[in-house]
Amino acid sequence: MARVPAAVLHVLAEVMNRIRSAPRALTSRHRARPAPPSAELVPRSRPWTRALGLVAVVLLGAWLGLLIVGDVRVPVGPMNTTMTLRPSLTGGTKINISPLGALQLDSHVAPVRLDVNVDQLDPDRAQALVDHPERLSGLQDEVAKDVEHGTLDLAARSCVAVVTGATALGLAVYRRPRRAMAAGGLALTLLVASGGTAYATWNPDSVLEPKFSGLLSSAPSLVGNARSIVTEFDVYQKELARLVTNVTKLYDVTSTLPAYQPDPTTIRVLHVSDIHLNPASWKIIASLVQQYKVNVIVDSGDTMDHGTAAENGFLDPIEDLGAPYIWVRGNHDSRVTQDYLKGLKNVQVLDDGRARTVAGLRFAGMGDPQYTPDRSSKPGAEASQELAGARLASALRDQTRAGTPVDVAVAHEPSAAREVDGTVPLVLAGHVHHEDMEVMKYGTRLRIEGSTGGSGLRAVEGKHPDPVQASILYFDRDSRRLQAWDQIKLGGLGLTTAEVSRHLPKENQPGATPSPSGTGPSPTGSAGTPSSPAPSTP
Repeated sequence: MARVPAAVLHVLAEVMNRIRSAPRALTSRHRARPAPPSAELVPRSRPWTRALGLVAVVLLGAWLGLLIVGDVRVPVGPMNTTMTLRPSLTGGTKINISPLGALQLDSHVAPVRLDVNVDQLDPDRAQALVDHPERLSGLQDEVAKDVEHGTLDLAARSCVAVVTGATALGLAVYRRPRRAMAAGGLALTLLVASGGTAYATWNPDSVLEPKFSGLLSSAPSLVGNARSIVTEFDVYQKELARLVTNVTKLYDVTSTLPAYQPDPTTIRVLHVSDIHLNPASWKIIASLVQQYKVNVIVDSGDTMDHGTAAENGFLDPIEDLGAPYIWVRGNHDSRVTQDYLKGLKNVQVLDDGRARTVAGLRFAGMGDPQYTPDRSSKPGAEASQELAGARLASALRDQTRAGTPVDVAVAHEPSAAREVDGTVPLVLAGHVHHEDMEVMKYGTRLRIEGSTGGSGLRAVEGKHPDPVQASILYFDRDSRRLQAWDQIKLGGLGLTTAEVSRHLPKENQPGATPSPSGTGPSPTGSAGTPSSPAPSTP
């Protein structure tokens, strides 16, 4: 049974005292006054006061009932879990996997949220899976039955808890059985309405796009790989069983179950940007490369702060990150920076639209035409961004006509990246220090990365430290098209929070019919209309 905090009980007692005293205060005032000359002088707010009081009693009583007796302990596969309904403005499902973190699913929209706490791993049931791995094939049916049984039990217990809590509180406040029964009936009606809303908005596909918060090292195993997600259509049972299996692996570290294995048919690209001389970024990037088995790293610029030769030694760890490094020049990176990077092993510098094939994907990019010191004295900086983007678009069309189309284009500023709309399936950018994703007018997908360096020294200028951001992009090896991406956000400057959220393009959602050639624009598509330039100061 959950314990109710003393502060909450104090507030509830004060509210109940005011509700109980309101009718007596109104009665005493009316007794002291002469009778009104007509019915028109009778206060009209009294029915509304009663109604609001009844609603307050119902909501408080229902919440207390759920808090005290609304938990259900359910074995799900090899795990012992606790399921609970909680009031919520947005609904959804939250799966707490202590101490690893939590998964949030947009499973439904209703004023109640389903909380599932993974309490512990049952040693006997886990060992049975270890000793008999063939049982993993039937785990999805076992999990589905356990969850169904637990959900029905939770629904029944929640109804009893809500009605009992509202009725008991109504009896304590009004001291009238009829009012107490009315409170209980209204509570049951609200719960049934919430359940109906949740049922009507139930989205089993939400398990395909979970949001993970907790230990970053646990994210790959919990979120899973991209290929299996976009090819499975029995979504709820299979993905839930996969989640249970992954949690089992993470808890039982001494078992013989295999560790997380990325799908060998998926190309994994780590997108970073705007490191701004933050030395901690190299450790984070190396960790992501190892955890996600990254095939190639793409840096969309502003690795430096001033672009001086004295800063070049900062770039040396790139050689030991464990994956090829693709780089384009940002507005804080000079030609000196670019020339130094060309001399490092495992580094491919993209400039002037020339294409490079790395890890099975063709990349092309254009360096930022405006180095930071020039921007304070030379007009037309943003116009030059659009010209650079137009040059990149022309180079991409030439590659297509030559029969060697580019899969991914890279530019630093979004204003330059927008110029290639219609010439490439995907273009990557940075510069603005916050992430974004959109499909532009002519079909090209634009992915803008946040600052993987937490904005560098700029992180200390604001009230709150800027987060460290990066993305894992999953590509199909055959079609070379984007299948899914994981958005990664870490707390900046000493904060230890970590969030990983999975996203899928619309054409990869279950039930969608992707085109035979995959996603992206037609190779002969024209460039899009230039849009408003992004701020050029970061």
